[in-house]
Amino acid sequence: MEPAVLEARGLTYAYPGRDVLAGVSLRIAPDERVGLVGPNGAGKSTLLLLLAGALAPVGGELLLDGRPVDATRLDDLRRRVGLVFQLADDMLFTTSVEDDVAFGPRHLGLPPDEVERRVGEALAAVGALPLRGRVPHQLSAGERRAVALAAVLAMRPDVVLLDEPTSDLDPRGRRALVALLRGLGRPLLVASHDLELVLALCTRVLVIDGGRLVADGEPARVLGDEPLMLAHGLERPHSLAPHAPPGDHRHLGGAPLPP
Repeated sequence: MEPAVLEARGLTYAYPGRDVLAGVSLRIAPDERVGLVGPNGAGKSTLLLLLAGALAPVGGELLLDGRPVDATRLDDLRRRVGLVFQLADDMLFTTSVEDDVAFGPRHLGLPPDEVERRVGEALAAVGALPLRGRVPHQLSAGERRAVALAAVLAMRPDVVLLDEPTSDLDPRGRRALVALLRGLGRPLLVASHDLELVLALCTRVLVIDGGRLVADGEPARVLGDEPLMLAHGLERPHSLAPHAPPGDHRHLGGAPLPP
């Protein structure tokens, strides 16, 4: 088995009065793009925050390159695991695209020429170099999403986590994002209700429900398991559902309309 870049063992977490995660274990290998799916309230976003070091688990442990992450390695975890929030606007808070992407590298104390290099490389990687001097709130949803991803890439993380990355994109923007993420060349964990995105992008999928992982496997096999999907508040993706031949209206539960 290939060594994991990032691994969780028995993670538990609770908000006041509510358990959220109950012993979640997972591993992400260097060549994987992993989907994370489940109903609302299943624990997807909380799990991403734990993996990125934004929350501290109540129990269990995280491992980076096979070594446990303790208090002395939290900064290393936060630098090497990048999280793209569901709302891109939560990551864009300055008056220019350039400054938003430069914020992280500057916070690391990097020299100006290295910050400049990273900003240019990150914006070029997401096809947003022409947006460098623009005001973030004047960008389209797809452009803001690209800039938010560039802000994470400028930190040069080893793993990228994305929370609902297509939630505000039109079909063209969604296709562009899939192509972009496929070409990043680094491991991904993508939490999404967009099961077609998971099919198009991911090499593996995890299903979470009630704070527990209930399935782990190849996307078409797992997402095509209709009883599994229905049992956990999901639906089999349309592209995996059997299609009735032209003129066959049995899937509508009735006879064809008269001419």
